[in-house]
Amino acid sequence: MEVLTTSRRALGLALALLLTACPKTSSPVRGGGGGTDGTTSEDGSLPTRPRVEARKDAAADAALAQAIESAARATDKKQAAEVFIGVRKAYPETTASQEALYRAGVLYFESEDYANARKAFNELLFENPLHPQSEDAKKKLALSALEVGAYRDAYQTLSSLAERAEGPERDKLLEDAARAAEGAGLYGAALDIAVKAAGDAKTPEEQKEAVARVEQLVEGRAAFVDVARVAEGMSPRHPAWPVLTFKLARIYYHLRDWTRLEETLQRFLQEAPSHPFAAQAKELLARSSRRVEVRPKTVGVLLPMTGRYKPIGEAVLRGVQLALNGSDIELIVKDTQGEVTLAGQAVEQLAFDEGAIAILGPLLPDDSRRAALVAEELQVPLLTMTRAEGITDIGSYIFRNMLTNSAQAQAIADYAMKVRGFKRFAMLYPNIPYGVEMANGFWDEVLENGGTVRGAESYAHDQTTFTNEAKKLVGRYYLEDRADYIEGMRDVNSQELDAFRKRKAVEKVKSGLEPVIDFDAIFIPDDWKRVSLVGPALAVEDIVTNACDPRDLERIRKTTGKKDLKTVTLLGTNTWSSPKGRSGLPELIERGGKFVTCSVYVDGFFIDSQRPATRKFVQAFREAYKDVDREPGLLEAIGYDSAMMLRQLIQKQRPNTRADMREALFNLKNFEGATGRTSFSDKREAVKPLFLLSVDNKGVKELPPETATGGSGS
Repeated sequence: MEVLTTSRRALGLALALLLTACPKTSSPVRGGGGGTDGTTSEDGSLPTRPRVEARKDAAADAALAQAIESAARATDKKQAAEVFIGVRKAYPETTASQEALYRAGVLYFESEDYANARKAFNELLFENPLHPQSEDAKKKLALSALEVGAYRDAYQTLSSLAERAEGPERDKLLEDAARAAEGAGLYGAALDIAVKAAGDAKTPEEQKEAVARVEQLVEGRAAFVDVARVAEGMSPRHPAWPVLTFKLARIYYHLRDWTRLEETLQRFLQEAPSHPFAAQAKELLARSSRRVEVRPKTVGVLLPMTGRYKPIGEAVLRGVQLALNGSDIELIVKDTQGEVTLAGQAVEQLAFDEGAIAILGPLLPDDSRRAALVAEELQVPLLTMTRAEGITDIGSYIFRNMLTNSAQAQAIADYAMKVRGFKRFAMLYPNIPYGVEMANGFWDEVLENGGTVRGAESYAHDQTTFTNEAKKLVGRYYLEDRADYIEGMRDVNSQELDAFRKRKAVEKVKSGLEPVIDFDAIFIPDDWKRVSLVGPALAVEDIVTNACDPRDLERIRKTTGKKDLKTVTLLGTNTWSSPKGRSGLPELIERGGKFVTCSVYVDGFFIDSQRPATRKFVQAFREAYKDVDREPGLLEAIGYDSAMMLRQLIQKQRPNTRADMREALFNLKNFEGATGRTSFSDKREAVKPLFLLSVDNKGVKELPPETATGGSGS
């Protein structure tokens, strides 16, 4: 401990003497006015970097010698480095100063103070790039940059030094340069170094290690263009050739570049038949060959058969299996589990391994998009059952058979305007994506058909009272905007009334305000539970929704004493469909009572429909699934129709290729299914008249099919 204290005192004394030994002097700068300010020299040449012209100085040399002795006795390299920094500060423009700067940088580097080491070496090389120890300074500068995370600077210096080095030193510089390149995200450069190391390896162990590094880079880091660039022109005898070539083949597989894939794999197997990747190469080549091998009577299905979405997957599958029952069509079901990645992989398996001529599903939006992308790449007809808008825009092999939000908005708007003759509408909708999308879709349809939307009010998805929303629709909320209210309040204020009488007078003015009902119908895109709560709130504000029968209308006129009574029709979507309650009536009617009668909503399936194809399906389903405690719904019907379409095409038109199946689906017209008479549009969307359902106190009834002017996908 005493020795260390004495040493520190000596270092401190030396540093103090050095800092006060000599004043700083100015130094000439090369390059005239040229330099970092961008000016040119007197002869008009381009600017040159300022460089200190160091001079020999006896006092500085003596101070450096003293610093060397003090540093040699020091046990702390950082403190020793500070002694040299003292020389640097005391004699800044001398040869001794630059030597002191170099020595300080070395000491910082050895003590792992890389930030200060980098600072010292940068300063030295800026002043004197030709310093006798410049090569060592550059190397330590680069390694310091590598340690502090300045990877790009480190790579540039290390790779430059490696070009001039030889033997083990060159190998070590390249190894460090590769680390720096990876840190900087320069994976192409790192791959270049790794490939070169593999080619220059002296022992089998070194070669194995270098090839493993190449494999690691091409598997997770290097871009396709880098792999292709490095592999181009490489001899098959190069130890890294098999790794790069097989990687290229897999890239071509994902790009669906079948010609290059097969050429690359064939060359790989010819040049490296015993390589560990050979078995995978053979399988990939065989899979590529199988892409055009089709089993005309094999159909794939993508559904979530496990996980949180299992119930809907099972529902669709029941319909699919019912449709194919008794046929010789082989059905191969793949469980997507509701996972996007699994959906894409399942399409590949069905196309390459099973030879499916077409695929049904999936249902979920993200699964369907991924499956559609892969199916389009492989040119496998995909008949999806998702609601996701725009799914068929992915490509010509993608079809959809499902009730969509846009189809519902079009169908209910067409019915209201073209059949009922309504022109003015109001909307009440939940402030959730579904509600907003449906409201916007309906609004667009109304405007397109020459109608107007007189009012639109949103509400929280979990709201249970709708008094304010109803008041807003009929002008009883913002009273200051009503002339009759202003006039009534003027009369009240003109009278000399006490507080009690004035309050009563104001209440009388408010209650006497007639509702402003300037709309024919109200569109409510919400579930049946919410609708059953909205109806009574509308009635409180004198919006009459249950007078579709002339006798009911006359009774209400007598009760209210209003001869010019205006009625309003409630319009809804398939979320209005409800299970039957204890009375045998739909719960929508049990809960909503008279306030939901006379309403009309749209759906893609109606179990009590009298359409022959629908009745046939319902009867067949009930007989086939007697042990299933569930009546068929939209999911079962859509699954049934989709599978039945493929069954008819396979049995009647006998397509032998996927292109033939695609054409057969595209040209399908007037297919009589459980969900309606279906054809496919130019965008491969199923077009069919939807089910328009009216509500009365006896239940829900289907309106005549001819009133269903809108349709899915139309």
